[in-house]
Amino acid sequence: MAKTMQEVRYVGSYPSISSCPKDERPEYAFIGRSNVGKSSLINMLTGRNGLARISKKPGKTQMINYFLVEKEWYLVDLPGYGYAKISKKKRREWEIMIEGYLQHRRTLACAFVLIDANIPAQQIDIDFMNWLGDKQVPFIIVYTKTDRLKPAEVQPNIDRIRATLLEHWTELPQEFVTSSVQKVGQDDILGFIDGVNKGI
Repeated sequence: MAKTMQEVRYVGSYPSISSCPKDERPEYAFIGRSNVGKSSLINMLTGRNGLARISKKPGKTQMINYFLVEKEWYLVDLPGYGYAKISKKKRREWEIMIEGYLQHRRTLACAFVLIDANIPAQQIDIDFMNWLGDKQVPFIIVYTKTDRLKPAEVQPNIDRIRATLLEHWTELPQEFVTSSVQKVGQDDILGFIDGVNKGI
C-alpha cells in the first residue's frame, strides 16, 4: 500500500519551463482532455479536496502548476486539451507551453494521460499519445470516472478503448483504472511513483 501523504504544498504556476523550479526533483505531469476529471484525480491522490480546482467549465488550468509532495517530488498539473472555450491564439499558446514542457523538461519522470472510461476512445487522445510516442516522452494511461459505470461495464468499456488504441500501437504503456469518488487507483498510482523515485 502506498504511504499516506503527510505534506503537499502548492509551489506556483509558471508560463514556461524556463520559469519552472530548478531544484532537480523528479516531476510527474497530469494531462488530459478538458473535463476528463483531472482536478478530481489530483485531489484524490493527494487527499486534499481543494488542492486542484474543480470546475464544470473546462480550461481552468492555464499554466504549469506545481505541487511539492513530501518534499521529494513534484506533481505537475498541465492545462487540458480539447473542449476549452478559448481563442485560437490562446489555444496555440497553451500548446506551445505544453509541448515545450513535455519535450524539454529534463526532470519529467513520467506523464499521466487521463482518458474518460465512460466514452469511446477520442481521436484527440489518440493523436496526443501518438505525439508523445513520436517524441519519446514516457507516459502512463489513467482511466477516469469509472464510478459512473456499472461494475460489469467498466472492463468491457476499457477493453473497447484499448482495442481502438491498439490500432495505432503494437502495445500499450502501463495503465491504471481510477475513480476519484471511490478512491480507486490511489495506492496504485502513488506506489508506482514511489517505485520510480526509488530507482532514480
